[in-house]
Amino acid sequence: MKREILNLPNTLTLTRIFAAPIIVGLLYLELFLHWRFGSYLAAIVFMLASATDMFDGMIARQQNLITNLGKFLDPLADKLLICSVLIMLVRMGAEWRVPAWVVIIIVAREIVVTGMRAIAAEKGDVIAADRFGKLKTIVQSLCLAPLLWHYPLFGISMALVGQVLLYVALLLTVFSGGNYLYNFYKNWLMNEEC
Repeated sequence: MKREILNLPNTLTLTRIFAAPIIVGLLYLELFLHWRFGSYLAAIVFMLASATDMFDGMIARQQNLITNLGKFLDPLADKLLICSVLIMLVRMGAEWRVPAWVVIIIVAREIVVTGMRAIAAEKGDVIAADRFGKLKTIVQSLCLAPLLWHYPLFGISMALVGQVLLYVALLLTVFSGGNYLYNFYKNWLMNEEC
């Protein structure tokens, strides 16, 4: 078990979990002190943390370090990072262009999928992220970076770029959630009924 916890891919995954409170703290500096660099630093920390998602899986496959703990922690780290940032962006106010109803749908999907994973784990199965879930996470990360930056960059409205990508991420979130529900019903619930 110690080997599973301390391997490099799992350590990279854990950095995403620890990045979430740092980003929230930086956004509070922006919110209460109107310190613009709070959002800049939050965006940079978020991008660095998001990059670990690509490397942890790649390293795990290359070095044959794929573990059940890693399969569980990887999507959990993504959910903690993305959901905490989305909730904080709603807190930042309407000018940050993140509607609460969008965040509610995204967070609800994450809770439902986590519940399905818990049921599968109880039966001794681990549900790893599928390709739609991975694509959803990539697009969510791509939308959150400019939303966190918030201020114009080279004359381009980062908030607007982030908002457009947020609605693309919302569509992928709903689609991938439906795909998980369908597969969960097909693979576990139908077998229980038989």
